[in-house]
Amino acid sequence: MRLICRPLAPGETDHEQLWLALSIGSVLLLAAWLTLHLPWPVCVFHALTGHPCPTCGATRAAIALLHGDVGTAWHWNPLAFVVYCALALGNVYLLIAIATGAPRLRVAQITSTEVKFLRGLAVVLVLANWLYLLSANPPV
Repeated sequence: MRLICRPLAPGETDHEQLWLALSIGSVLLLAAWLTLHLPWPVCVFHALTGHPCPTCGATRAAIALLHGDVGTAWHWNPLAFVVYCALALGNVYLLIAIATGAPRLRVAQITSTEVKFLRGLAVVLVLANWLYLLSANPPV
């Protein structure tokens, strides 16, 4: 995999603006949902089996993290915690790149072997996280 930094070409889509808008929109939607006291999403997998699904606790982890409770966020869902932290760092990059007009980070080249490795890594991380959730949260 080869990463490069380069300025945006004239007329090129500014992916940083799109991703930042999506990220901010998601946080605003979550805030509105909580402010309006809308019902919590129901996990169909948990309702049917009594076991946590691979993403169980992600919403609670987000809320704990927004309240600054890092330990509780990690406990609810370690993988979601890591993803949220990566998104926060990514948003810092997006803000800096947009505000300063700095060169943008792009993947210039990626092989099919690297794609397969990254897909496999994602599957392993999700399964490891699920095993943690199953062991940390026994069935009710």
